[in-house]
Amino acid sequence: MHFLSFTWDSDGILFNIGSFPLRYYSLMFIIAFSIGFYIMKRIYENENVSVEKLDPLFIYTVVATLLGARLGHFIFYEPEVFLEDPLSVFLPFEFTPSFRFTGFQGLASHGAAIGIIIAMYLYSKKVIQKPMIWILDRIVIPVAIGGIFVRLGNFFNSEIVGKPTNSDWGVIFARLGENFPRHPAQLYEAFGYLIVFIVLWRIYWKTDKKDQPGYIFGLFLVLLWTVRFIAEFYKRSQGGFESALGTFTTGQWLSIPFIIAGFYFMFRKRKHVA
Repeated sequence: MHFLSFTWDSDGILFNIGSFPLRYYSLMFIIAFSIGFYIMKRIYENENVSVEKLDPLFIYTVVATLLGARLGHFIFYEPEVFLEDPLSVFLPFEFTPSFRFTGFQGLASHGAAIGIIIAMYLYSKKVIQKPMIWILDRIVIPVAIGGIFVRLGNFFNSEIVGKPTNSDWGVIFARLGENFPRHPAQLYEAFGYLIVFIVLWRIYWKTDKKDQPGYIFGLFLVLLWTVRFIAEFYKRSQGGFESALGTFTTGQWLSIPFIIAGFYFMFRKRKHVA
């Protein structure tokens, strides 16, 4: 008997609307984007930026997150799907072996990060007319808290589970048909992202670092991807190219460039941007 463990037996569905399931994962995304919108509204008001420019920011961020995360998953983890069922990459449906609604299952945070950076470049040029680094220094604050809800959604779905604890402690994911406890790696990572959010929030409001272009963005890259790097030690393998490179998981290899880039943005010589 596992006296220090508990059994998690959620099917990931909040309720059904006819034959259409509303999943906890989708709810977590809605909450994440809603909180993110509120945070950016406070930041824009604090810096006397028109809140009318929030609507396009919301659209840019949502599209970039979903498209980037979706492409990232299949590029980094399942490239063979492009050949087998390419339409399923961009649509919430599966066409082989038969048609069914799947939702957007298979999202990679590394792909989302790349997508958001590209989107913020376009947003800075077409909408806000400020340096790209200005918006990156601020958008990463709600992005950090968004990561919390994404990992909670993974927990509800019993996906991205941890390795077996080999002890009485942990979570038994009944949906996987198992009777032994695993590390709740999703919750570990969510807690780490909460710390990242708190640090960034305090840095923005309590210091003058927001006036040093690139510092908050760099700190975000270092902290968030370090959390991801550490959390990977507790996760069950998700595949990808780790078998070819060894030593680290795919997620860890992909995190290293972001961490290095973060240190660059934090400590590079910079000119003051008015």
